[in-house]
Amino acid sequence: MYEPNYTITNNLLTYLNRIEAAKALIENAPLVPAWEAKFRDEALIRTVHFGTKIEGNELTEQQAQQVVRLEVTVDAMEVERETGIMARERDIQEVINYRNVIKWIDQQDRVVSSDLLSEKTLKTLHRLTTQNLVDEGYVGEYRDKQVIVKSAAGDGVVFRPPVCVEVPFLIEEFFYWLNQPGTQSLPPIFRAAITHYQLVHIHPFIEGNGRTSRALATLVMYTTGYDFKRFFSLEQYFDKDVKAYYDALLSVQQNEKRDMTYWLEYFCYGLAIEIERVKDQVLRLSKDLKLKKELGKQVALSERQIIILELLQNQGQITSQDAQKILPNVSVDTILRDMKDLIEKKVIEKQGVTKGVTYSLKE
Repeated sequence: MYEPNYTITNNLLTYLNRIEAAKALIENAPLVPAWEAKFRDEALIRTVHFGTKIEGNELTEQQAQQVVRLEVTVDAMEVERETGIMARERDIQEVINYRNVIKWIDQQDRVVSSDLLSEKTLKTLHRLTTQNLVDEGYVGEYRDKQVIVKSAAGDGVVFRPPVCVEVPFLIEEFFYWLNQPGTQSLPPIFRAAITHYQLVHIHPFIEGNGRTSRALATLVMYTTGYDFKRFFSLEQYFDKDVKAYYDALLSVQQNEKRDMTYWLEYFCYGLAIEIERVKDQVLRLSKDLKLKKELGKQVALSERQIIILELLQNQGQITSQDAQKILPNVSVDTILRDMKDLIEKKVIEKQGVTKGVTYSLKE
């Protein structure tokens, strides 16, 4: 019977409290739908870019953004034709695939069930991750040979996963634990971190284990309501110091009791940092909860108005000329209409007359 070994430390309790506090603010902030769509789009791009970069993908964030925003489902060559990106087909394909993985996760119902958190889902995620990257016989199928994990610096073997004949049994045992009633009482963040580690440890596939493990860990959080409006990307935290990421994973292997306390602390700290960053961004753009109280409801804003409000957030006060500088292709009349609409919606206020007019966020 699989049973993870760890200790609840003061650090872990602190990180969980920070995550919960930030989660509450994010979920209750008066974001308008257009901002929410923008935040989700940015998080998707960061997740796909850094989630593949960890594995050695050489596309830049800008190139990854171009690929992610295309409607092409699986064809790297078509992406090259559409975007003009000069890169390895494999790198493009990895980004296409991981984009499809995250979009598949986004489409799943937020309901915990043994059908969703299952071997079937694990294999689906792997199939999406490795499509057109590995031999067809290994797509969504467990490995039939021994593999090794080399160090991030490439200077030797740091881990030998279990032999292939044990993989089906270990996976079955893990999902049995994950879906047990007792496991459901654990903090969702712990379940996600343990899922991430255990799948990396078992290394069930020939290739794509890291991406598949991170994807299933994300799904574990989403199915328990911990999606943070899907504004976050843990992959960026992992990629910031790849050596620290792998060292944290390997810390479990390097002690006799397979204690994963340090890994849990690393994972929870990273999530706390990322969710607090999202919280700060949300609060800056929402100004504060007074806006929700005054308006009583969310207001729909155009992309131009969002850009204007971001400028106001940065400068505190602007003129119509300032708005023209950041919207050079928009007419003065259109900008003034946008300003008037924001005033009527009680989002901004106007000071002065004629040439001395300035605008600021409504207090």
